[in-house]
Amino acid sequence: MFPVEPLTLLAFIPAGLALNLTPGADMMFCLGQGLKSGRQAAMAANAGIAVGGMVHTLLAALGLGALVKAHPEAFELIRWLGVGYLLWLALGALRASPFAAQAQTEVVRTATGRAFWQGLMVNLLNPKVILFILAFLPQFVDPTRPILPQFLALGLVFSLGGLLVNGAVGLFAGSIGQRVARSAGLARWLSRISATIFGALALRLAMMPRS
Repeated sequence: MFPVEPLTLLAFIPAGLALNLTPGADMMFCLGQGLKSGRQAAMAANAGIAVGGMVHTLLAALGLGALVKAHPEAFELIRWLGVGYLLWLALGALRASPFAAQAQTEVVRTATGRAFWQGLMVNLLNPKVILFILAFLPQFVDPTRPILPQFLALGLVFSLGGLLVNGAVGLFAGSIGQRVARSAGLARWLSRISATIFGALALRLAMMPRS
């Protein structure tokens, strides 16, 4: 039996999709990965972000989100780790050179696994995600029923919506990237665009208020 009432789920799905359709860090990260490394990398990053969202949902359900909110030093530590990681990704995109056609299969395979972990880490190192989940999901939770199953079910639905929306963005960006990857000059510009996106995400995270 699904832990969330059908009427509650019918109200949650459009609200969650509306939030997923709002451009944010997850969408921009999938866009950057698609431009830089193609569709497979974008979808791998998308999967990593979805897994990270489920981890945040579990942490929020267990009360760790309130702990992060109550201790600004923990929030700041996670935030600046996220800023540093995004800047490292931006530098990596700038240093990347267009891959050779004969090594394309090997590079794509390596980039796909790396993109998953990058998406996961970018999501986990954003403390705003867990605070958002802590503020949004409880609006659809029935306190008279077990809390954890409801949190996980709602988090799963929200993550699936993110997979669809961010996946569409990543596939579109990946198609563009694949078309110009054969040109060293255009590929170099795509790397610069990706680095700019990652750097902008780092700046956005650094300038976010605590609450």
